[in-house]
Amino acid sequence: MTGIRLHAPEPGWAIDADVVVVGSGVAGLTAALRCTAAGLRTVVVTKANLDDGSTRWAQGGIAAALGEGDTPGQHLDDTLVAGAGLCDEPAVRLLVTEGPDAVRRLMATGADFDRTDDGEIALTREGGHHRRRIAHAGGDATGAEISRALVEAIRQQGVRTIEHALVLDLLKDDEGRTAGVTLHVMGEGQHDGVGAVRAPAVVLATGGMGQVFSATTNPSVSTGDGVALALRAGAEVSDLEFVQFHPTVLFLGAGAEGQQPLVSEAVRGEGAHLVDADGVRFMLGQHELAELAPRDIVAKAITRRMQQQGAEHMYLDARHFGAEMWEHRFPTILAACRAHGIDPVTDPIPVAPAAHYASGGVRTDLRGRTTVPGLYACGEVACTGVHGANRLASNSLLEGLVFAERIAADIAEHGPHREGVPHTEPRGTVLALLAPEVRREIQRVMTRDAGVLRSAASLTAAADALEALRQDAEEEGKAAEPGVDAWETTNLLCVARVLTAAALAREETRGCHWREDRPDRDDERWRRHLVVRLTPDRRPVVRTTETADFPPVTPEAPREPQP
Repeated sequence: MTGIRLHAPEPGWAIDADVVVVGSGVAGLTAALRCTAAGLRTVVVTKANLDDGSTRWAQGGIAAALGEGDTPGQHLDDTLVAGAGLCDEPAVRLLVTEGPDAVRRLMATGADFDRTDDGEIALTREGGHHRRRIAHAGGDATGAEISRALVEAIRQQGVRTIEHALVLDLLKDDEGRTAGVTLHVMGEGQHDGVGAVRAPAVVLATGGMGQVFSATTNPSVSTGDGVALALRAGAEVSDLEFVQFHPTVLFLGAGAEGQQPLVSEAVRGEGAHLVDADGVRFMLGQHELAELAPRDIVAKAITRRMQQQGAEHMYLDARHFGAEMWEHRFPTILAACRAHGIDPVTDPIPVAPAAHYASGGVRTDLRGRTTVPGLYACGEVACTGVHGANRLASNSLLEGLVFAERIAADIAEHGPHREGVPHTEPRGTVLALLAPEVRREIQRVMTRDAGVLRSAASLTAAADALEALRQDAEEEGKAAEPGVDAWETTNLLCVARVLTAAALAREETRGCHWREDRPDRDDERWRRHLVVRLTPDRRPVVRTTETADFPPVTPEAPREPQP
């Protein structure tokens, strides 16, 4: 146990449950529905509205071997290649094998996917896939449709929800097991102020941490809260250095900050070309799949071309689609481009890479269990071993779906564990909070020194700058007062420091971790996982696994799922 907690008022109210699910994307809501169906008293806590998570913004779709001639084995092969030698094969095999039926259950829940004229599910291709296996909805509004269906099901089932609530810290019992969470309700909903949900099982499904960078496709709520909470609670995280930068994000200017519009990989899947200002297709000859190479390869190629030409962006050319295809297949992207003065029907789209997805996260086994008993994680906040060094396009929604079901099955099978005496308030050293205005400084440091391009010098500069921010907050009289903005900023600093420590430790280029000073992949030394935890004095400690195998979460727990 680290014995670290955020500075916050003591809980002024409490409710009891069997399971508390933190997050309302595909992972969180699927876990909540399955737990409810198993007869468990379930509470969903979400930071904004139920439908405001990252799932809603997913454009491309959900990958699964649903098409004629496709197989889970082919899906597995593509995933392993994209993961650059660090995928955990048992986790990937589980994903691709259980995935098709999980998608069908999602459809049975009410998600309506696009169909062909003969009634079959319409499938497209994205980067790294050798077959059409991406199911989509509303053309390019897949996430919105999945979110709609799951939120509707949650409301129909009468699952208790607490919206506009930022989760603060994990509660534990006197045996060190999970006993619930503390949270702050932001002026809306049934409760106000800091309270607690007491439950022997907590499922983290808080999404990503893209807001640690200046430009990201992630919504404003993606501030790494789940990873930071888990670290303070003593959990281990893994592979956090592998942050995927989506190659094609709408370029809004060099000074643009915050959430940026995504231009889905599915646009390239339907035949769009990446070109420079002279109209040259620079991906030809770079990879056998050209524009549909895995995302790390495309992002690097775009960045290299930008460097060579002194350009701020490249272009995505899909003018040959015509107005009808744009309006039918990609209405969301079309509207976003036009809102910023760009018409993809007549003009190439300016694009540049931006932070998109954290392939690493809170380390779990194949049932979603973390290194803290009773604490589970699924979706982007988790590191299941599926994604390795670079997530394959559209595997994220599938991972959230499959592992959420496995978590619910595990909780239902073993039942709520209530042997210890729960504490109703967090214990441990109180963490000094950063002032909200420091958030932009963290983002600038991370974008400049730990973004697409990294080196020992840049990462050391990032680590030093982040440490200075931490020390400054701990000086007498400088710590911020408790509040949502201060809590989020403090969480961002925590994940930024751990990410930087891992990136500095990995002295090679692999997947979406690109070290300019170590340009080659080094399987002999670095086909390993980096596992990080916090010490009681809040220092990130990095250890390297002995092999590429994903380690068990406890010494006695096997990696393979139990029959």
